[in-house]
Amino acid sequence: MVKTNMLPQKAEIVDIKQETETNLNIKTFRYKFLDDQFREKFSFKPGQFMMVTVYGVGEAPFGFASSPTEKDYIEFSVKKVGLVTEALHNLKIGDKIGLRGPFGNGFPVESIQNKNIIFIGGGIGLAPLRSLINYVLDQQNRSKYKNIQLLNAFRSPEDTLYCYDYKWWENTENTKVKYTIDEPCEGWSKCVGYPHNLIDEELDWELPDTKFFTCGPPVMIKFVTDRLKNLGIKPADIITTLEMRMSCGVGKCGRCNIGHYYVCKDGPVFTLEQLVEMPDEY
Repeated sequence: MVKTNMLPQKAEIVDIKQETETNLNIKTFRYKFLDDQFREKFSFKPGQFMMVTVYGVGEAPFGFASSPTEKDYIEFSVKKVGLVTEALHNLKIGDKIGLRGPFGNGFPVESIQNKNIIFIGGGIGLAPLRSLINYVLDQQNRSKYKNIQLLNAFRSPEDTLYCYDYKWWENTENTKVKYTIDEPCEGWSKCVGYPHNLIDEELDWELPDTKFFTCGPPVMIKFVTDRLKNLGIKPADIITTLEMRMSCGVGKCGRCNIGHYYVCKDGPVFTLEQLVEMPDEY
């Protein structure tokens, strides 16, 4: 870990997208580091996270929602749930925040090359997956991976995220995208139902050499991973990301300790093979 990871770097908000306006209030913030030299050398892996500082309020961890192939900016999607997230939601374009990191292990972008990939995301859990999705679908990387499938689950049509990405995702070669909501509603013609119930009929899950990535509410992760396991998928091929109780980002405060793991330091990306060794509290 380089020394600059521990010091917040000042960044400016250059764009804000209001993703949802329901009680699941989510915004995506685009930041640009003010220090040009730092921005040029900065790099991260999909699945890693940053500590975001709102001056005078506090800091909180957020996983990257943008791909490292985007060199001029980074993005985080923030659900309004507490003191720091509320303060972030009140900021405007041009306001300054502090960023330190990146932290965590990230998704295994190298070892999944020449593999088929299935993404199963739910709600705000699609944010860290979007970083990897956009990375593997990027023109300079797409040929490194085989067939790619996405199953994006949302509570309702009003709660969908990243609608501006859909056309690109859907039109990328050898890529299939599915969307589902919890309950049927007027005007919705796509899938309906919880994602774990749609794996069999909506995804080509039997393709050989397939890696499965899932992230969403804890209950969704549990049902999806249980379903995949029951279908005979090896736990080592099921990958998710945990962000529960992370605080300091470097494994010192102990808040995210589970068994012999620290989520912020040993994760936040884990295979199901690792998760089954953890206490039930995860």
